[in-house]
Formats: sequence, C-alpha cells, structure tokens
Amino acid sequence: MIITRTPLRISLGGGGTDLPAYYESADHGFLIAAAITKYVFIAVNRNFDDDILLKYSEIERKPDTEDIAHPLLRECLRAAGSPVGIEVSSMADIPAGTGLGSSGAFTVGALHALLGYRHEQTDRATLARMACEIEIERLGEPVGKQDQYIAALGGLTAFTFHADGSVESERLDLDERLRSNVEDNLLLFYTGLRRSASAVLADEDTAIRSGSADTSGRSGTADNLDRTRAIGYETRDALLGGELGAFGDLLTRQWRLKYERQPNPVTDQIDDLISRGIGAGAAGGKLVGAGGGGFLLFFADEKDKLRAAMADVGLEEVRFGIDYEGTTMLVSR
Repeated sequence: MIITRTPLRISLGGGGTDLPAYYESADHGFLIAAAITKYVFIAVNRNFDDDILLKYSEIERKPDTEDIAHPLLRECLRAAGSPVGIEVSSMADIPAGTGLGSSGAFTVGALHALLGYRHEQTDRATLARMACEIEIERLGEPVGKQDQYIAALGGLTAFTFHADGSVESERLDLDERLRSNVEDNLLLFYTGLRRSASAVLADEDTAIRSGSADTSGRSGTADNLDRTRAIGYETRDALLGGELGAFGDLLTRQWRLKYERQPNPVTDQIDDLISRGIGAGAAGGKLVGAGGGGFLLFFADEKDKLRAAMADVGLEEVRFGIDYEGTTMLVSR
C-alpha cells in the first residue's frame, strides 16, 4: 500500500500570472504561494479482482484505464503505465471548488502514489511538471501552474513562469520570528460559495488573448495582470524585509485587481465581506483562488475582532499553518 499526503495552497501575490495565455505573451509570470496544512490524501493498493477500482466522490470499477470516467485519474493512470489489479482512493481536508488548488494537489498526489506503487523514484519538480502536462496539455484545462508546483514543493515559495513553459522556484526562507508572525496572522474564512475555477479561468484566458483593448494589441486583462505581477514582486520584497503592514495592504491591492477583472454580483458580495474584515482591523484581505467564491484570506493583528466580524456574517474560520514538505509519502509497504 502507498499513501501520499499533498498540501493545498493559498496564493499571496501575483495570482493569475501563471496562466499560459499570460506568461507566453508577457515574457514571464511571477507569483508567491504558500502550501498549507490542509491536504489531499491518495491511497493505492493491490486489487485482487484484476481490474481498476476507484473511490472518490463516486466509485468506479473498470476493466482498464481507457474506460475510466474521472479525467485526472484516467490520465494519471496512463502516465503510470496503465496498471490493472489496483485500487485508488482519495480523501481531502477541504472540498473541491473552494479556491485552494485542490485539482493540482490531487493530480500531484495521485501521480506520486501511482509512481511509488510502481517503485519509480520521481523528484517533486518532475511530479509538478507531469501534473501540469496532464491538466493543461492532455486535458486542455484553462488553468495555471502554481497549484501543481506549490503542492509538489511546499513552503512559502516564489515562482517564475517563463514563456518557454519552464518554471523557476525560490523558497522564501524567513527567520523563525518573522515566519511565525506571518503564519499566526494569516486567517482563512469559508464563504460557503463554490464555483468551478475552470469556468472563471476560461473567461480570463479568452480575455487575455483578445488583444483588442488598446493600440498596443494587449487586452485590458493582460494589462491588469501586468500590475498583478508587479504586486507579486512587491509581496516578495515585503515578506523578506519583514514589512508586514505593507504585505497586508498588498493583499487588498491584489483583490482590487481581481475584482476589476471579474465584476459580477458574486464578487460584489465578496468585496463587501473583505471591506467588513478590513473595517474590523485586518491589515488587508483577498479572495483565494480563481473561482467566484471559496475562501477569504486576511492578514490581521487584531484577530479576535476580525473573527467576531466574520462570525456575525456566518463565515467559518479554518485554522491552518504553512506546510514546508510538499507532497509526501506517508505509507509505503
């Protein structure tokens, strides 16, 4: 039996610039993400019935890989040589569709488990690259690359997404006091709203490629993401310099740019919740992920007042820390 544990993530600055439509035309994307101590678990074991048994939100029993309905598991099994006589089960701490990068973590964790079952040693960066190939190239999902890379590598990490498709990572090694301060003052609240990130990102992909907004041939969305990328660099500098007040403000500035890209009744509601949080003493806040719902992330010293304000509007807090290991094999026997 093989069991892998793969972290979900929060994006802290530059989110959206990991989309191929953006970084291929803008030279590069850049963002900061953090893996968190909420996980996707994948278990792989021998199946004595000589077929493929899958257990996720549904149950599939199929004679071979080609008949599998779940697209990510089908492609992960193909990448692992299409084994049969195998059982694959998944569990997660947080439901899918809530903006914490669950599909990327799922794909990385499934690849890690399936390759481990075949006794193949694969480094974390390779797992991330393979997961991106599955989601973006094989399945044609309009997603970026941050989810797969932060799930594989873990930590508080800066990523540069180059126009040729290569990805460069930089672990932000904060001193212990500063790291504890950042972790202690980041708070997540669940809005109760769920929406497919793919639908939102498909719209952004089209908007980036439209190139019809100005004489330069670049769309307004691309210009917005240029400013978002700049916030990614400012976020890195603020964290490394211990300028946590500035860091909080950068969260809000990034949210304003996302709100500008996605004006609709749902983001109006999210914007009101973020304003409530800032009014309750948070230094800044944003929506995590691409979808029009999911989790709000705040940076706040006055945590009790913020928690009370969010409880008043029915938002549940999810406590977390930063995961520094990335995808990990918990059981191998």
